[in-house]
Amino acid sequence: MSENSPHAWWQRSDLCYQDQQLYFAGQNVKQLANRFGTPSFVYSSKRIKANLQRIRDALDNAGLAGRSSIYYAMKANRFAPLLRFLKQTGLCGIDACSPNEVKHAVSCGFLPSDISFTATSLSKKDFIELGHYDGLFMDCDSLHSIRSWGEMKPGSEIGIRINPAVGISRACNEKLQYAGCGTTKFGIYYEQFEQALALAEQYDLVVKKIHFHTGCGYLTSELKQLDHVFSECMKFVNLAPDVTRINIGGGLGVPHLAEDQALDLEQWSAVLNRHFGQGDMHIEVEPGDYICKDAGILLLGKTFVEQKRDTLFVGVDAGFNIAPEPAYYGLPFQPVPLIHDDSPLIETTVVGNINEALDVWYVNAMMPENLQQHDYLALINAGAYSSSMASNHCMRGEFSEFLLD
Repeated sequence: MSENSPHAWWQRSDLCYQDQQLYFAGQNVKQLANRFGTPSFVYSSKRIKANLQRIRDALDNAGLAGRSSIYYAMKANRFAPLLRFLKQTGLCGIDACSPNEVKHAVSCGFLPSDISFTATSLSKKDFIELGHYDGLFMDCDSLHSIRSWGEMKPGSEIGIRINPAVGISRACNEKLQYAGCGTTKFGIYYEQFEQALALAEQYDLVVKKIHFHTGCGYLTSELKQLDHVFSECMKFVNLAPDVTRINIGGGLGVPHLAEDQALDLEQWSAVLNRHFGQGDMHIEVEPGDYICKDAGILLLGKTFVEQKRDTLFVGVDAGFNIAPEPAYYGLPFQPVPLIHDDSPLIETTVVGNINEALDVWYVNAMMPENLQQHDYLALINAGAYSSSMASNHCMRGEFSEFLLD
């Protein structure tokens, strides 16, 4: 296949065409679609573990061997077999953001002490439920959270989520930024940080961790901005004398387009080393995207191919409600045919079955001219923030999930 083919950029050893057939995790994807039906999310456990191991190696290369931890952000994908597999690897704990996530993680084998909890706008009921888990580490993201936890758990150790007013994201996508020029609900700003420390002291809470997460999906081109984020966040760390841990959040991204430069973990680890390689601070990272996104595909059944004015539409049997990122954040999910032959490629727009204008999977997708002969399509990069964000809009929320060995 030509390197200039639109189907070439995303291929790798475990996701590629072999004898014109698409293979994923060593299995023929058309056979998977026939067996599992559509729509179905299919995940590769081997890819997940390899992604985790690369992050682990990068942390070690940053001089953080023995003083760094990975917490998988389970909001990215909460499929129980996947979580149980993550526990079995021994490579990560869990980053949770709701009481039900904590409950679910524990049911999948994680101990409360394996879980770092960070959330926003917590209710009294939330705090009471979280307080039942001995060993759970609480990161407070507001004065309200510090006060509420202090009233229930005086004398305990906590983290404080801060907001450095500097954000980062893939391609400067503001929808993926948690901090920046605009004021957001996430974390405590520098102007209130001393007040937060005083409030913690009032309840005899010991601030042992500084937590921040400023945006999602960054790649190599954004690493200079990440360097700036770390510099701004260290201003908070320097004001908190009891801090022994720094949680740098997640945000590590994967390519979505041919022009995307994949995240260079060697350069990423160099940024980490520059800020945290020396000293004795324990560093936590909580990626979800990088661990699971490119370890999953979404299998879709083709429903129609039809020309409308100057656009050739390809319909599939699932809509944006079961994988909302393209609609919500403008993140393109590359559609690929399960068979790649010598058929000419034509420009198409792939759409779903939801009665909303948002329901467009991909505009100007280059697909085989003989699409009438194809039964299925696959969307790549569907392993994170897809099924976990699904809804039953239009009562079309049904899908299946499978974890491959």
